[in-house]
Amino acid sequence: MSLSVFHPPTATDMRRSMGQFTTGVAVVSADGDGDPSAMTISSLTSISLEPPILLVSLTHGSRTTDAVETTGRFAVSILSSRQEALARRFATRGGARFEDLPCDLSRSGLPLVKDALAHLDCTVHSAHDIGDHRVFYGQVNDLRWRDGAGLVFYSGRFGDFHDFGHDEVPWLF
Repeated sequence: MSLSVFHPPTATDMRRSMGQFTTGVAVVSADGDGDPSAMTISSLTSISLEPPILLVSLTHGSRTTDAVETTGRFAVSILSSRQEALARRFATRGGARFEDLPCDLSRSGLPLVKDALAHLDCTVHSAHDIGDHRVFYGQVNDLRWRDGAGLVFYSGRFGDFHDFGHDEVPWLF
């Protein structure tokens, strides 16, 4: 199958094009005055190892974005391949997403998705508005992780990673 002809991007075309890039799935959570909020994201990346800084991109106008902006803090739970239902739960708008959901808490008191592969507790280092999102750079203050298979997102679908049986590639930096 050949590629389509180049043309100016629409929102739908942008979503379809970027859908060809496989990403991990995480939940960003915040707590604005005892009112926890969270959202599923695939826009997460490590920016710096020294100091430890990551980037998350959150939709303008969401409760979670507002809580992160107000408190200057957020947590990230990187989901395992067995947590698709939780990814879907936190991807829906509105509702009490934490209702009847057992959660862990970070040492600073932020809600965390129980049994996730990794938890990172962050303070906002800086933030920028870009298009319809607010990009937050988070200084990682505390983290924990465990081995396991991560939940991935590709072309509008959830799945998991299957390796080709090769040796692990060492980090070069």
